[in-house]
Amino acid sequence: MELTAVVYGVEFFPVGRIRYYADNGEDIKKGDLVLVIGDFGLEVAKVVVGKREMSIEELRYELKAIVRKLTDEDMEIHKKNEEDAKEAKEFFKKTVREMNLPMKPILAKYTFDRSKLIFFFSSEERVDFRDLVKELAKHFKTRIELKQLGVRDEMKLMGGLGLCGRPACCTVFLREFQSVTLKHARKQQMMINPAKISGTCRRLLCCLTYEHEFYEEALEGVPDEGSSVEYEGKRCRVINVNVFLNEITLMCEGRKIVKVELRYFKYAAQKS
Repeated sequence: MELTAVVYGVEFFPVGRIRYYADNGEDIKKGDLVLVIGDFGLEVAKVVVGKREMSIEELRYELKAIVRKLTDEDMEIHKKNEEDAKEAKEFFKKTVREMNLPMKPILAKYTFDRSKLIFFFSSEERVDFRDLVKELAKHFKTRIELKQLGVRDEMKLMGGLGLCGRPACCTVFLREFQSVTLKHARKQQMMINPAKISGTCRRLLCCLTYEHEFYEEALEGVPDEGSSVEYEGKRCRVINVNVFLNEITLMCEGRKIVKVELRYFKYAAQKS
């Protein structure tokens, strides 16, 4: 018999990864703020997935219960923590600048009970921030934790526009990042130009994965550009593959140009 639990899905940051917590019996709705035990301790999270039943096997991590829905008093504490965190970020930026450290401050966050103050930063190199932690702990008189973010997570938190001119996908709906490689660009017959296929985060565009499955299916069995094939008993070279026109352009013996439907090679691949 499969074990199941009644859970809610919450996010700790806007459009962040969804974590599930068990129902605690309160009347909780989508959009409510709740207290939960997160990675850094007692944290405030926003409910983004309403009450639902999930199998324990599907969750794949230890399930904890929601502590409680925020009360009016909790809400005041939360707002004060957010205001103080903004000031803490400014001090963080000032101290990093004074110490001439190669790091970019991104965000500061207090746990709900203020037992810990977390500073998020990005850097292209390894940083020795031991002296920085000592200075921050001395100033804020609480436990300090520094967390380095990757460039994609930095983009998600800070926001920005994509090459399409719209807000970056990771700031609107993309909660988790998928692996993107040059294989995705080649399969879609795009020019391997870093400026054209990289986002503001300087990594390959996440949207390269959106149509990848379509191209995989549409071009299954179809030879790649530049490859040699046999067509009507002649050796030919593939000079262009156009999935939208549903045709492949070949240069055969005598430099003769021939256009053939993609299904010709799909059928040949199936027969073989």
